[in-house]
Amino acid sequence: MEPGEFNIPRFLAVLPLFSDLSPAELSRVAEGCQVRRLARGDTIFRFGEPCEEFHVVVMGQVKLYALSPAGQEKVIELVGPGNSFAEALMFTSKPYILNAQALANTLLLTVSKQSMLSEIERDPRFSLRLLAGISRRLHGLVHDIESGALHSGMQRVIGYLLREHQADDSATENVFMVSLPVSKATVASRLSLTPEYFSKVLHELEAEGLIEIDKRDIRIVDVPRLAHYGMH
Repeated sequence: MEPGEFNIPRFLAVLPLFSDLSPAELSRVAEGCQVRRLARGDTIFRFGEPCEEFHVVVMGQVKLYALSPAGQEKVIELVGPGNSFAEALMFTSKPYILNAQALANTLLLTVSKQSMLSEIERDPRFSLRLLAGISRRLHGLVHDIESGALHSGMQRVIGYLLREHQADDSATENVFMVSLPVSKATVASRLSLTPEYFSKVLHELEAEGLIEIDKRDIRIVDVPRLAHYGMH
């Protein structure tokens, strides 16, 4: 799909933030949007750059990350299709506090701050939907911080697998599949683990007969046992 072929109002209508807007309102917001096609590795924004918009992933995968003074990378969040980022920061009039990079070929919708302000002025109820969306995102990030602080590395890996799993239609039994959307090193950073420890945990779970690993595809053989193993 090319950016010029993309129907912005139709896409906005299926996002929770915009689902209650009328066709006329969706058209107005769409006028303040831009669709960008990004290749894997392309930078979306860097720390310190002005933030005058927020972004929604249409297709692909985006990494939000911080860099230490020594250049060490810490992945803060992995953003997939249908999810947005930078909407809260946009209203602070402060620059970006993180870096964002496409991890795969990505189609990105950028929504301008001015289009949001104009819609809030027309209908203050729109700001309540915006606040609800930001609150859900903040709650998710707080949950991730709590998990990182209170759970062991093993529990973090198992929690990730259980959150990401989906039914494996090719399996005859109750088997679930997790396809890592990015490299193991990136997932490890997201979980505040070293790549070596992440791999060690995966191999331990495989040795216990709980999962089967095939490159980036991980089959969960026994979900209840895996969840119970995380309680050890």
